[in-house]
Amino acid sequence: MISDPLEDPLYYLKNFQHVLDWVAARYADVLNPDEQQFVTGFGQLPGASQALWVRMAMRKGAHFRASKLNYPEIGDTRSAATALLTHGWVCDRAPLALVEVFDVLTKPEILGRFGPHLAQPKGKKSEWLDELTAEFTQPQSMAEWHPALDEHLYTLNHRALCDRLRLMFFGNLSQGWSDLVLADLGLFNYEKVDFSPESRALRSRPDIDGYLHLYACREQFEAGGDTDEVLAQILDYHTDNRWLQRRRARLLFQLGQYHERAGALALALQVYRHSGYAEARLRIVRVLELLGEYAQALALTEPCEDAPFSDAEEQQLLRVLPRLRRKLGLAALARPKVVPIERLDLSLERNEALSVEFKVVSHLQAPEAPVYYVENTLINGLFGLLCWPAIFAPLPGAFFHPYQSGPADLLDQDFYPRRAALFDACLAQLDSGDYLDTIRTTYAAKFGVQSPFVAWDYVSGSLLEDALLCLPPEHLKVWFRRLLQDIKTNRAGMPDLIQFWPAQKTYRMIEVKGPGDRLQDNQLRWLALCEQHKMPVTVCYVQWQEPGA
Repeated sequence: MISDPLEDPLYYLKNFQHVLDWVAARYADVLNPDEQQFVTGFGQLPGASQALWVRMAMRKGAHFRASKLNYPEIGDTRSAATALLTHGWVCDRAPLALVEVFDVLTKPEILGRFGPHLAQPKGKKSEWLDELTAEFTQPQSMAEWHPALDEHLYTLNHRALCDRLRLMFFGNLSQGWSDLVLADLGLFNYEKVDFSPESRALRSRPDIDGYLHLYACREQFEAGGDTDEVLAQILDYHTDNRWLQRRRARLLFQLGQYHERAGALALALQVYRHSGYAEARLRIVRVLELLGEYAQALALTEPCEDAPFSDAEEQQLLRVLPRLRRKLGLAALARPKVVPIERLDLSLERNEALSVEFKVVSHLQAPEAPVYYVENTLINGLFGLLCWPAIFAPLPGAFFHPYQSGPADLLDQDFYPRRAALFDACLAQLDSGDYLDTIRTTYAAKFGVQSPFVAWDYVSGSLLEDALLCLPPEHLKVWFRRLLQDIKTNRAGMPDLIQFWPAQKTYRMIEVKGPGDRLQDNQLRWLALCEQHKMPVTVCYVQWQEPGA
């Protein structure tokens, strides 16, 4: 904890200074002159000016009315803004487009300034803006737009620079200043990982610029920008940073999906081939099939058959191969025998206040056979508790700052291989029986600490004890090994409920399907795994009783 928000009114300023110190210590060799000057200059500002600037930086938008910047710990806003104006950290004469003026002014203020130009003075702000846009095209300062408005409007400078510093600290732009505040309040607790001062997500200036380039491409794509332009910008970018290579590959894959859905199959094929993303190779097969290139598509299935990236790819391949062989006039392959899953049919009264899963919980619950709604939380949670040291091992490229809920490479294909010895040591405890003490000890010691596997709100003490009593360690090992094969895909799709019989030390997992629901692919894969290893699992199909039945 850097500063307690409940006791220190300037907690946010100390947090920001902590970030600046961290970045200055670890990124001194890659800071450009503007960033170096910013870090040095910030400390030379008066304290109230520092606090005011950080308050604005932590809020959305770029333009702030003085009347909206009232903070007791800062005092007079105009006095605090003086040094910021002098040094160019904020501006009170920034040119504003009409849409920015409308964002800042209230309806009465807009009506007072633009009323004579409005045909419908009782309309909405959006309607007024549409009506006035063609007439008022020249950007002006607020003082010029609305001379009668007796109030300063401050425009924050250095927003992009501040975002770059945030990127260096967090290693991403998805985390923000609120993460520090939530940690200070104790709402988010993070595992303390030992990492060297040299640990950082972005190793060089080109890495920082590359991340920002890919981030801008993603924003442009998601905002519906010119996809041809976005594609050209991504293809022109090359890096030897494996982390950025993966971001580039994932973005190209998403562009390929966009073009495939739009029916631009030739372009989708080109983009998928450039991607290098693991999931792209089966999409290439699918697009070739859609283009009628059946022989070429079938040839590309061979490496998928020999070494599938994941269970999901293997599952999709089993659907693609029969179609391709049929279209090429080849003999059909023998179909794998499908083992029927045990089925439970229930007719229950509809209760709008309860989900179908909790209706089943209520129906099956018994003192001697408790039922828990767990979905993906129990198996993941037990895995996370047993393998905590391996998950939070301070390997290079895994942890960059104190506010990570898990390693940065968690979803990479080499996540397990890099830590194989550590994970194997954890899983070996399932053979010796030591896992019971380890899981209980970790649960007590780490309760509430952020983890990519443990959802503390769902893993209660009673659930944990019932699970440790009733779940055989050999079943745990099968599930945990499967997780490590493909964490991204396999940590979802697990059955909704679990029922225990503590006296007999047995259990069953239950996948619930309401009227019209079907089993999803990831659920089918988990059910097949359970059947393969003779684990007790049931699919419960629920129908609603007719009123008065």
